[in-house]
Amino acid sequence: MSILKDAILSAIGPDAKFDGRNYPASMDFCTVPRGKFIDTARAMKKANALLVAEWSADESPLGRGFGVYACYRWGAEYLIVKIELPYDDPIFTSISGKFLPAYRFERQMMSLMGVVPVGHPDLRPWIKFEDWPEDAWPLRKSFDASKPMPRVEGEYNFVRAEGEGVYEIPVGPVHAGIIEPGHFRFQAVGEDILNLEERLGYVHKGIEKRFESLSWQEGSMLAGRVSGDTTVAHSLAYCIALESMTGCLVPQRAQWLRALFLERERIANHLGDIGAVCNDAAFAFMLYQMSRLRELMMQTNHKLFSHRFIMDRIIPGGVSVDIDSGGKEMILSELKQLLKEFNRLMAIYDENSSLEDRVRDTGILIPEKAREICAVGIVARASGMNIDCRMQNPFPPYDRIGVNVPVLIYGDVNARVYIRIKEVRESVRIIREILETLPTGPTSADCKIPAPDCSGFAAVEGWRGEIVYWLQSGPNGEINRCMVRDPSSVNWLGLEQAVLGNIVPDFPLCNKSFNQSYSGNDL
Repeated sequence: MSILKDAILSAIGPDAKFDGRNYPASMDFCTVPRGKFIDTARAMKKANALLVAEWSADESPLGRGFGVYACYRWGAEYLIVKIELPYDDPIFTSISGKFLPAYRFERQMMSLMGVVPVGHPDLRPWIKFEDWPEDAWPLRKSFDASKPMPRVEGEYNFVRAEGEGVYEIPVGPVHAGIIEPGHFRFQAVGEDILNLEERLGYVHKGIEKRFESLSWQEGSMLAGRVSGDTTVAHSLAYCIALESMTGCLVPQRAQWLRALFLERERIANHLGDIGAVCNDAAFAFMLYQMSRLRELMMQTNHKLFSHRFIMDRIIPGGVSVDIDSGGKEMILSELKQLLKEFNRLMAIYDENSSLEDRVRDTGILIPEKAREICAVGIVARASGMNIDCRMQNPFPPYDRIGVNVPVLIYGDVNARVYIRIKEVRESVRIIREILETLPTGPTSADCKIPAPDCSGFAAVEGWRGEIVYWLQSGPNGEINRCMVRDPSSVNWLGLEQAVLGNIVPDFPLCNKSFNQSYSGNDL
């Protein structure tokens, strides 16, 4: 039984054409008439689905115009809806009135592809900057990325708030640290925040465009650089999508090692975030201790896998490194020491009353808002949403080991920290089971080139949350389009909601508890 497919068929009947050239075969994909796109969104909303992503593709090499896609999710089920737009009339009805994340997705589609969402409430550029020519659409095939972009006069029109005592505070885009650039514009009365508007795109690197000039093997390396602190999860999502298109069977040992890398990445980043949140509450002791534990993991990674972040170790068809019995013992010994010290430090976290005063009831994202923005990962689970790809869409070995997913309902800074705390402990358990059940055998298989004009989809639970890749092959089996949806693409919306009613000095604390990726958003 397919709840989402049944909902589409109930809403528009035979107008939905289900296609078999999209992988994995277990996932439903349908093409609908342009005028029915909003009808499918209504049907998905009625079915209580979440909007995972919305994107567009220039399909002129395949003899078509533009494709506009929306991916929906209900539990373990994913469904992609496509409409086709003629090249000379690239307009469609916006679905932002039904699904809030479409507000940013559609702005980005218009900015980079030039498809126009009719009825969208805000068509200011997103990612594309206002000093680019209006008719410069980098993701179109006609765009020459080798030539410098001419500059034009332009100014971004921020949302304004007026009234007695209202003033604005601009923060960024350059910050007093080594973090990436992003601009935050506050309207406040006294220290109370009335509104926050984000302006991102300062690290837009043309990553999605760059995929189109690479081989499929090279693409996995670029995926690992979309967001450097999530290199394992991004490269894994890319490889799974590609392997689904080619029918490549990844050896069991490689699958276990992939999960090992993924959980080590999760622990290391959670340790860093817990320390950073405490530091923003002036509890620097915890930053130093968490940084020390994180560094122990980085050093082990380098010793065993020749890279501190395990970059480029997941490849199409498997992995490029292996571990022996000595490596397993090294990891088990490391985890024993880490967990002992981690638990001792978390007792200090719990017993620090001044820290508790800062993190409790600060930056609350209520469950209703979390669902409205279709939040994922840490942010979603701290606000009552029980979603995790490792549980709902498990690949080996998660389908055998299982995952205990922590969920809280408070939605504040402390809840987001506690989700991380619980996930560190759970990831330690998972790694131990992976090492105990690690199969023997090869670590890679040959991954061929996909057939022309087909697509592959994958969703992987990175440490921030669900990472989604959609790949499309061209007429000669090359990369025609690679769509990347980092968790930050939806969770940035949650930060804007969570800070409302808080005081300005608590913004760094709220921001760090979300810790979204600028690079993963600015594609």
